[in-house]
Amino acid sequence: MSVRVRFAPSPTGALHIGGVRTALYNYLIAKKNNGTFILRIEDTDQGRFVHGAEEYVREALKWCGIEPTEGQGYQGVHAPYRQSERKDLYSIFIRKLIENGQAYYAFDTESELEHMRDRLANEGVPAPKYDSTVRLIMKNSLSLDSEATKAWLESGKPYVIRLLVRPGEQVSFYDTIRGEVSFNTSELDDKVLIKADGMPTYHFANVVDDHLMEISHVIRGEEWISSTGHHLLLYQAFGWSHPEFAHLPLIMRPDGKGKLSKRDGAKFGIPVFPLSWNGASPEESFIGFKEYGFEPEATLNFLAFLGWNPGTEQEIFSLDELVKAFDISRVHLGGARFDIDKAKWFNQQYIRQMSINEIRAKLTPILNEQNRNITDQKLDSIIKLFQERIHLIKEIPEQAAYLFAEVEAVDTDALKKQWKPELKDKIIAYTSELAKLNSFESQALEHFAKEKLKDFNLKPGEVFPIFRLALAGSLHGPTVFQMLEILQGEGLERIKKRINHFSSII
Repeated sequence: MSVRVRFAPSPTGALHIGGVRTALYNYLIAKKNNGTFILRIEDTDQGRFVHGAEEYVREALKWCGIEPTEGQGYQGVHAPYRQSERKDLYSIFIRKLIENGQAYYAFDTESELEHMRDRLANEGVPAPKYDSTVRLIMKNSLSLDSEATKAWLESGKPYVIRLLVRPGEQVSFYDTIRGEVSFNTSELDDKVLIKADGMPTYHFANVVDDHLMEISHVIRGEEWISSTGHHLLLYQAFGWSHPEFAHLPLIMRPDGKGKLSKRDGAKFGIPVFPLSWNGASPEESFIGFKEYGFEPEATLNFLAFLGWNPGTEQEIFSLDELVKAFDISRVHLGGARFDIDKAKWFNQQYIRQMSINEIRAKLTPILNEQNRNITDQKLDSIIKLFQERIHLIKEIPEQAAYLFAEVEAVDTDALKKQWKPELKDKIIAYTSELAKLNSFESQALEHFAKEKLKDFNLKPGEVFPIFRLALAGSLHGPTVFQMLEILQGEGLERIKKRINHFSSII
C-alpha cells in the first residue's frame, strides 16, 4: 500500500508551531516512502472560522519548505479538500450508519442535556455523559416510536445524529510510538456525528475523509488519543480497515510546566507561530519565527528535534537528510521542552554556513528600514566580522551599531576604570602616528600598533581599552584592529575626537 499522509488543520487562527511539527513529521514520512503529503482543511466548526487562516497555513508551509503535493490549494483526485464543501458526501455515509442501526437521531435541547448532566453529577457519577445508561430516557429515535421520530424530523426542529456505542466491548489499536492502546466502550459516550446545523463533527468527517482519501498513516498530537476509540468504532461500523496511528508528544512551555500555548509567546517573549499573525486585537497578534529572524531550514531542524532523536550525535540536518534519517518509532513518549536558546543555536549554525551574498541579501532590507546607508564592500566586511558571533541576522545592526554610525553613549563605569587623564596627549599623538600607516588590514595594523607603543612608552592596557571605548562605547565586541580595518581612517579620527571629550564625560 502506498504511503499517504495528511495534515488537517482547522482555520481557526494562526498555525501553532506544534502544528508545523506535525506537518513536518507527516512530510518526512511521505517523502521517505515516496508517498503523498496532503493538506486538508477541517472547517466543519463554522462558528470558529477565522478569515485568512487557511491562506496562513499554506504560506507557513511554503516558507518552511514542506509544501503538500495534494490537497487544498493544490491538485488532487480527492477534491474538494475543504470539509465544508463535502457536506453532501457526509450525508451519504451518515445515512448508511442510521440504516445499519449504528447511529440514531437525538432531539434533546441544550437545557435537557444540562439537566441530565446535573442529575448524574448529583448522583455521584464522576463524568456525566450521553451513553447507554441514559439514552433510553432521553429524547431520541431510540426512545421514541417511529411516528414520533418521523414527525420530529419533518417539523424542521433541530436535531443531531449520534453514534450508537454498545457498552462492554474492547477496542484497541497499535500506536507506532506508544504501543498497544485500548478502550472499553463503557467509558465512551454516544458521540455526536452530525451537528444541528447539518455539518459533521470532526470525528465523523475525519474518519470518512481519511478512508476516502486512502490515508495510510495518521500522525497527530497526543491530545487526539482519547478520540481514537470513537474513530475505531466508526471504522468498524463501516467495515473499513483503519490507518496506522502515531500520536506525537506535547511541546511543553520553556519552563516545562504545561503545554506550550499561544499565550506563552507573549509571556516568555518568544515566537510560537511560524509567521506573524495580526489578530483582531493586540492580544491576538503574535510575531512569527520568520519575522523574529529565524531561517526556515533552522526552524525545521529545531522542530524535528522537539520529540525525536536520530540516535546519533549529528544535530544539523538538511531537509533531505531529515527525510533519510527520520524514523517515527524514535519519537519520544514524553513532552519536549520548547527551548528558544536551542532554536537560536540551530539558527546560528545555519548562518555560519551561509555565503556573504546570502546574508547581505537578507540584511539589506533590514538596513533599508533603519535608513542605514552603507556600501556593499563595508557591509561585507561587517558581515565577515559578525557571522560567527550572531544567532539571528537581524542582530548584526544591533551588535555592530558603532560600525554603521558613531555611537554617542559610552560605558562610563568602564571609562572610569580605564581613563588616565595624564596620558591623554600622549595617546592622541600615538593615534596620529597610526594614521600614517598605508594599510588598515587588521593583522598588519595590530603589529604596527603594538610596535609603535614602545616609541611612546605606552602599554597595551593603557591604550587599547580606551580605543575600544572610543569606537564602540563599550569593552565588548571584536578587536580594536578589526574595527579599524572596517572604519579605516574614519576610526582613528573618531578615536581622537572621543579622547578629547573623555575628561568631560567623567
